[in-house]
Amino acid sequence: MNTGWARSICRLLIALMIWSPYQLASAGMIATDQTTAASTERAALAAELQSLGIDAASARERVAAMTDQEVRALSSEIANAPAGGVYGEGIVFIILVSLIIWAWYKHRNPY
Repeated sequence: MNTGWARSICRLLIALMIWSPYQLASAGMIATDQTTAASTERAALAAELQSLGIDAASARERVAAMTDQEVRALSSEIANAPAGGVYGEGIVFIILVSLIIWAWYKHRNPY
């Protein structure tokens, strides 16, 4: 085995072993009213997605895959959310920056 690859793999494993003791999630007790509020928010969000033209089963699957924070955020911002998730201004900006970089490169290197 190449010693360079072995060193890289060993360094990666050491870093992962150092990082592994940290807990990223914690469990705790929640009140019953929090559970019912979350389920009503999920049902309302699924109904709102259906009213926007998404299939009922697909809407339920999408809402079920979300966390409670995502459900709350989307239900409060669903009217302002972009349809495709991509802003037209961002695409135009990327194209303009690409054209400027290309023109600058062609100016510096004409051949």
